[in-house]
Amino acid sequence: MKWRKFNGQPIEDAIYDAVETVIKRETAAGYRLKVCIGTDSQVKGIETEFATVIVFLREGHGGFMFIHNDKTHHKYSIKERMLVEVAKSIEIAYELCNLFTLYNVDMEVHADINTNPNFKSNDALKEAMGYILGMGFAFKAKPEAFASSSCANKMVN
Repeated sequence: MKWRKFNGQPIEDAIYDAVETVIKRETAAGYRLKVCIGTDSQVKGIETEFATVIVFLREGHGGFMFIHNDKTHHKYSIKERMLVEVAKSIEIAYELCNLFTLYNVDMEVHADINTNPNFKSNDALKEAMGYILGMGFAFKAKPEAFASSSCANKMVN
């Protein structure tokens, strides 16, 4: 998986090592960190592009993020696409969760799913919430899910 910083600079290290380096650097600088992981997608013709972000929040001092994009030609229903977004977020959260436990960093998984039943994405809410909570992760949906609905959303070209 190729990750990059917001400025486009590639992250050369394995994502686990890069995140550990960030946690060590930021905590040494005196910041209390919180991490939010989210994925968003956009369909363009026959292509679906996904953007997954790891958002590092420095309590009271802004934040920054790492970004990963990938594309597929698979055609998804809206519900299936929402659940694929959640699966991509959970995959990276699971890969990194030992780090967050080790360094006592709070982590949330954000789903770009609307809590309002009038929106199509709401069809996937129960499954997504069960999936995320069942994995033992904190869960946020819209409008609190800024990692997916704002940060990742901006990274889907």
